[in-house]
Amino acid sequence: MSEERIRELLQNADRAAGPPLFGPIRAVDLHQRLRRRRFVWVGIPAAAAAVLLLGFGAWTLRFRLGVPASPHPDRIASLEEQVRQLHAQTDAALKLVQEVLAQERQQQRLEALEAKLASIPDPTAEIERQVDRTAFMLFYEADKLYRELNQTESAVEAYEQVIRLFPDNQWAHVARERLAEIKQVRINKSNTEGDAKCGPQSV
Repeated sequence: MSEERIRELLQNADRAAGPPLFGPIRAVDLHQRLRRRRFVWVGIPAAAAAVLLLGFGAWTLRFRLGVPASPHPDRIASLEEQVRQLHAQTDAALKLVQEVLAQERQQQRLEALEAKLASIPDPTAEIERQVDRTAFMLFYEADKLYRELNQTESAVEAYEQVIRLFPDNQWAHVARERLAEIKQVRINKSNTEGDAKCGPQSV
């Protein structure tokens, strides 16, 4: 049989068999499977042996110390009482910790509220600032009427408005000074006009 005929028969056999049932196997997968099997073969018997050794060791120790297989009832009661006391102490400690944490949270909330309150401007100071600003604006308008526009009567009314609305404000004090100045100017002007009328007469 020729080599080509053998190759053809093998190819036909492969086609008839179809694709493989299992995917490609990697070397890493084989190593992992071997490690698992080795662990099962070695680990489980070793664990069983360790449990048996521990049990045997405990039994031997009890036998050497002369401890009876069943503890005395008084000993059991004492141990139970100690366990209850430990539970009570633990509960008390937990309660104390919770109280301390609650107080700490309250303190933190209080400090946060105080910081927030401190960041809010003082309403009294803010009102005073707004009052002072308003008084200044009215005084500025009155001063403009008097100094720049030479409207003395309107300026007098504006100064008097500042004094009437804001009697204790600093700008009310300046407005009083302006009114006194205007009054003095009027007196001086009246005296000057009187002197002009009463000037030297020809003899």
